[in-house]
Amino acid sequence: MNTEKDKLLTIEEVAEILRVSERSVNRYIVSGKLRASKIGWWRIKQSDLDRFLEETSNQVRKKKHGK
Repeated sequence: MNTEKDKLLTIEEVAEILRVSERSVNRYIVSGKLRASKIGWWRIKQSDLDRFLEETSNQVRKKKHGK
């Protein structure tokens, strides 16, 4: 975990943060794009949401070189 206490978010909370529908969040989970745990209902760790946002960003990432 990235933080001492990694917050667990609901699908509704993630949908609100991303400004998409709950159905879209479910699709991200089912497709494997967004990691989630089934604890009664789906729960998404804040660090997994952050990783999802980083991986889906269109920002050009600089590759690390050995030099």
